[in-house]
Amino acid sequence: MNDEQPAEITEEPRGCLFALSQPPLMFFLTFIATLILVTAVHDLYRW
Repeated sequence: MNDEQPAEITEEPRGCLFALSQPPLMFFLTFIATLILVTAVHDLYRW
C-alpha cells in the first residue's frame, strides 16, 4: 500500500497574492477604501 497521492491531486498552498487576485475581494476592498477616502475628505473639508 502506497499512501502517497499522485502529483495531479496534490495542490501547492496558495498564498495571499492568490486571494488578492480574486475580483470579488478586490471590489470589496475598493468599496471600503472609497468609503474611508470619502469620509476623510469630508472631515478635512467641510463644505
